[in-house]
Amino acid sequence: MNDMMNKIMDILKKPVVMVGIALVIGVFLGLWWGWAVQPVVFVDAPVDKLRDDLRTEYLRMALDSFRVNGNMELALGRYDQLGVYGPKSFTDIQNDPRDTDPGVIAIFAQALQDRATQPGEPTPVPTDNSGGGGGNTAGVFAIIIISVIVIGLVGAAAFWLLRSNHRAPEDMTPAMVAAEHSRSVEKTDYSTSGTEPPVAQYVTTYVLGDDLFDDSFSIDAPSGEFLGECGVGISETVGVGDPKKVAAFEVWMFDKNDIQTVTKVLMSARAFADPGFRAKLEPKGELVQVDPHKQVVLETQTLQMIATVSDMQYGQGALPDGSYFDRVTIELAIWSKK
Repeated sequence: MNDMMNKIMDILKKPVVMVGIALVIGVFLGLWWGWAVQPVVFVDAPVDKLRDDLRTEYLRMALDSFRVNGNMELALGRYDQLGVYGPKSFTDIQNDPRDTDPGVIAIFAQALQDRATQPGEPTPVPTDNSGGGGGNTAGVFAIIIISVIVIGLVGAAAFWLLRSNHRAPEDMTPAMVAAEHSRSVEKTDYSTSGTEPPVAQYVTTYVLGDDLFDDSFSIDAPSGEFLGECGVGISETVGVGDPKKVAAFEVWMFDKNDIQTVTKVLMSARAFADPGFRAKLEPKGELVQVDPHKQVVLETQTLQMIATVSDMQYGQGALPDGSYFDRVTIELAIWSKK
């Protein structure tokens, strides 16, 4: 089960997959928003673009208005707005008057007949043979097509940016490789052992070639109150030439309530066994040999920190084995003392 989940997570980390998922989600969200949340509303559409039943209802209202105001010119003008659909709508009313006054229907029919016999009257020209609502449907499809094109362009741009920012390992600096490795490390879940979760938890990684390695982190209470700082930095190197060959790191913690900084020195096996090297570093703090999964505790008046060596690897070269580090990953977990 875990292997399957890991494979799925590896697939999801690929930029192409992420862009594809984002594109699909964007299309569905866009369609949902356009149809359900903020649909297109047509205002003042021509009456000849309405559905057949709505055109008939419009003419009924025009005849009712004529019954009240007696303005035949206005009634005929409203009839003309129906265009080629006017005769059919009027025929539907004649066949099914409902609440429309039969006398008004007869008078209006006579007016249409009289106007038809007069020379020079223009004949309505059909502008849409597809029936009512055709313009609305075409507009909706046009909006959908444009939305899909826009979302596709945005997805392509995002893919290009992700691809341009996704550097090959050979193009990454040691600091970038270290940061990428730190992000991939799973932090210790102290709650599984019945321990209270730390107020702060960080992971830092040193990679050979990062000669300026010096990570520091702020320690803040859940309320946001500043409690202190902690960090890891290079303490001592061995040999000559570039890159620097680090043999010891300083792990430190500052407590603002104690106004002091406690430090412990994590050393390579070769450096820890060298009396001269030990004498040189003893003034900096307690000396500790680095081993895989080694835990070092630092305490002040109000804070406690556990520094865990999550991963380590010695460098290979002209120097004796175990002299300097190729990579070291350290997890810093801090608790506030009750």
